[in-house]
Amino acid sequence: MSKLNWGLIGGGEGSQIGPAHRYSAALDGLYVFTAGALDADPQRGRAFAQKLGLASDRAYGDWREMLDRERQRPDRIDLVTIATPNSTHYEIAKAFLEAGIAVLCEKPMTMTVEEAEDIVATAERVRGLFAVNYGYTGYPLVRHMRAMVRRGDLGKVRLIKAEFAHGFHADAADADNPRVRWRYDPAQMGPSAQFADCGIHALHLASYVCGEQPSTLSADFVSTIASRTLEDDAMVNFRMDGGAVLRLWTSSVAIGRMHGLNIQLFGEKGGLRWAQEWPNQLYWTPLNGRTQILERGGPDLSPEADRASRVTIGHAEGMPLAFANIYADLAEQIRARKEGRAPDPVASHFPTAEDGLRSIAAIAAAVDSAKRNGQWVDARPPSMRR
Repeated sequence: MSKLNWGLIGGGEGSQIGPAHRYSAALDGLYVFTAGALDADPQRGRAFAQKLGLASDRAYGDWREMLDRERQRPDRIDLVTIATPNSTHYEIAKAFLEAGIAVLCEKPMTMTVEEAEDIVATAERVRGLFAVNYGYTGYPLVRHMRAMVRRGDLGKVRLIKAEFAHGFHADAADADNPRVRWRYDPAQMGPSAQFADCGIHALHLASYVCGEQPSTLSADFVSTIASRTLEDDAMVNFRMDGGAVLRLWTSSVAIGRMHGLNIQLFGEKGGLRWAQEWPNQLYWTPLNGRTQILERGGPDLSPEADRASRVTIGHAEGMPLAFANIYADLAEQIRARKEGRAPDPVASHFPTAEDGLRSIAAIAAAVDSAKRNGQWVDARPPSMRR
């Protein structure tokens, strides 16, 4: 089976997310890294791409050059990952979609709801493959939670509690640190900082697992460091379209928290608890029963969890392995299209453009609600209110 050609935009030398994508795409031997435009500085980007082993004629100075050259090649890339600043996602993603190249875009998918609606419409028009990197959905026990909800183990889900809190921006002395400052700059981040950066991971995780989407929300945003224009802490309450209630807290000033992405689900027949920092264990408590610890890689898990589990039971699992499951899903989708067959149903759990749109709509709604002192507002994208 020949490998698929993969390209990367952004994620250059010193990037936080670039290495994770390179490791994840390479993990299963499904892709070969063939093209890249890795830096806003063309010379630096070309040099780093060649350092990573790309041929000189596919180490591009910018994404436009990459698109123009790749679309003309018989061996052009099958999938491009967009890991650039938020404000550039829309233009790049739409251009590659229209060229018939599958896209994996870092979140948030776009800066505005209008842009997100256009990405969804474009993907539908060209019948393109588009995914958003809510990579934590690739963890095996996250996929097992989803399977448990769908097979009715919890009964009706009543309440969800989700968090994504860290303390890495708690030092006011870092206000002018370029690696921190841009995250609170509306020109680069859009109208929201912490909720758009981390909160939507928690929101998508909750929706992904419980199978319900946000209907209305009430938000409270605060900038605990006075120099910040955008929020560094947020509490958002959601009413979901299936009747569940979601309580979501996200913060970048929670000193002592490291990468606090946690979720709890409470249903009619039981409750679940999982934390990204301890991904190998899922806590399951049936109604009137004892709490059980389900181990990743253990017996009697769902096919979704078994397919996503890569290392033997008891060994540590990491974020790049979760990302790799998204890449594996997309490889199966791309191959199925090439071969004119239906993809494996178990490879259909990756986050889509519609998921990206729902997140952008939730960001806009939360900003609106916070400005109106927590007034309840519609959280749905305009196209999904009909």
